[in-house]
Amino acid sequence: MQFFEMGMLVCFGASWPVSIWKSWVSKSTGGKSLFFLILVFVGYLCGITFKILSGFDFVSYLYILNAILVLTDILLYRRNRTYEKRMAEKSASSPAG
Repeated sequence: MQFFEMGMLVCFGASWPVSIWKSWVSKSTGGKSLFFLILVFVGYLCGITFKILSGFDFVSYLYILNAILVLTDILLYRRNRTYEKRMAEKSASSPAG
């Protein structure tokens, strides 16, 4: 059964580097939901907690890796949100022309 759990985590985890890259390059929160990211992060924390309580194994490292990737995306979301606010303030304060 661990094979299927590992497969799920690998498949889910494969999407996070792409999401992180898009967040980094675009400097935009467009298409992102902070609520969703936090919900997924909490889910991975629950998986890690389960693994700690039931027996830490190699699959546990996939939970940890995925949680780190999601946390990275959350931090990039905050960075991008700050950037968007600054750009909005800058354009609002500049004279129309």
